Amino acid sequence: MSEDVQEFWNERFGRDEYIYGTAPNTFLKASIQHFPKNAKILCIAEGEGRNALFLCQQGHEVHAVDLSTEGKAKAERLAAEHGVTLQYTLGDLNDYDYGENRWDAIVSIFAHVDSASRKNIYQKAIASLKEGGIFLLESYHPRQLEYGTGGPKDVDMLVTLEDLRGHFQGLPPLHEAERERDVTEGSFHTGNAYVTQFIARKSN
Repeated sequence: MSEDVQEFWNERFGRDEYIYGTAPNTFLKASIQHFPKNAKILCIAEGEGRNALFLCQQGHEVHAVDLSTEGKAKAERLAAEHGVTLQYTLGDLNDYDYGENRWDAIVSIFAHVDSASRKNIYQKAIASLKEGGIFLLESYHPRQLEYGTGGPKDVDMLVTLEDLRGHFQGLPPLHEAERERDVTEGSFHTGNAYVTQFIARKSN
């Protein structure tokens, strides 16, 4: 990803407010039962840390990766304020070392990248999941362009179930949905929206 992308997110996260709030994503919160206890979880494109904080508070070992120095600083401050430990790596999702057989779960909440990057990231994510590991995603769907209540304007960065099924062949889905829902998560994700939700488990 380009320096322009990093600059964009540093400018956005450089505000005093937590622009996506400090409460967890509602889909993640509603799906927490899919994760094993004391799981080792990777949150990609974690930004200001709201979802990582929630997972830490559930007793999980949480690692986060994002390219924004401003996002990392705010996430670490949020974790410190709540007395939890968060391991946060500054890096590009394409270049990050996901490892192999490393994670009990990977969480991707509104992590919008172009289709070529998705292919690369998802391949690495699958290899890095332990057997039985969970991949959880919520993203804006291409229909979100009709709503205009958040997310990128480039349709190539928006995700469908058909796209995800192609990338995650062989991982049995636990939940799949393309649906309209109210997204009230900070000042930049506010209003009725159209999202794609996906949870899959790496087969034993």
